[in-house]
Amino acid sequence: MSSPEHKQKIWQLIDDIKVGMLVTLDDGVPRARPMHLVQDAYDGTLWFYTRRSAEKAFEAQSDRDVCITFSDQKHGVYVSMSGKARLRDDAELIDKYWNPFVAAWFEGGREDDDIAMLEIDIDFGEHWQARESKAFQLYEIAKANVKKEHKPDMGENEKFGH
Repeated sequence: MSSPEHKQKIWQLIDDIKVGMLVTLDDGVPRARPMHLVQDAYDGTLWFYTRRSAEKAFEAQSDRDVCITFSDQKHGVYVSMSGKARLRDDAELIDKYWNPFVAAWFEGGREDDDIAMLEIDIDFGEHWQARESKAFQLYEIAKANVKKEHKPDMGENEKFGH
């Protein structure tokens, strides 16, 4: 697992992005769909609202191994995180993260029988962050092509977890 400092760094990378692509297995075939973060900090677990009747909920129960990716092309930030998913119907959790954005998706409100929290405990991941502008990145690529021995320096890349 990562240190508290590294978890803070991951949060700084994904906090402004907010929407990640959740990948589950649908009868052995990877399937992705957008999910919106609802928490205001990251401690190794990600939280999302979902419907119990949603296909992703059945897929996550059938095979708990999931991946979620976050991407911000404008700022050159890419994060991939893998972990174990599970559904939670804890009323305190539902209340804790409830907000007007979530309310728009659940007509029955917090008491909707179909509402659940999707908890993803992150085991490992990787992130990339460009240090420089697109112009500098193009320069690095051109330099690598001309010199043939130079690998372009596109920024930071780090794996975390096991």
